[in-house]
Amino acid sequence: MSSIPYDLQQIRAFAFDVDGVLSRTIIPLHPDGEPMRTVNIKDGYALQLAAKLGYPIAIITGGYTEAVRLRYERLGIRHIYMRSAVKIHDFYHFLQEAGLKAEEVAYCGDDIPDYEVMREAGLPVAPADAAPEIKQIARYISPHQGGDGVARDLIEQTLKAQGRWMQGEAFGW
Repeated sequence: MSSIPYDLQQIRAFAFDVDGVLSRTIIPLHPDGEPMRTVNIKDGYALQLAAKLGYPIAIITGGYTEAVRLRYERLGIRHIYMRSAVKIHDFYHFLQEAGLKAEEVAYCGDDIPDYEVMREAGLPVAPADAAPEIKQIARYISPHQGGDGVARDLIEQTLKAQGRWMQGEAFGW
């Protein structure tokens, strides 16, 4: 039984911010000034499974590091928007490119740059430690903090509701 108050049968795609959602809100800096992100292995498993099952997935982030791009490409994610100054523009591009309606997309964001996208997405999701303004408009607030399994929580509940969790493709990377 899902704890998400939304008809998860409608979800055909997922979109995620990176910092504060797929990685923690506190990040170490490399001596050259490059931000170093953390990743959650269980998030990675869920993301690659959803990609294998044919769900379009978007990464929409204001940041840019080659490591982030490589990480998500290797998980099978094709829609990666980095240096996204106004995320709603990239969200609309994702919808058009993937042939989706906004109500078919679950978007997970944690801070003010995600606000416009969360107002448009069918299922706006926030980590437990999201900004108050984001929690206010989220239809679901994950019990997980950013970087600690938010994507896994959302994807697992959605796939379970759709009868696609623990099926054929689930047992391999």
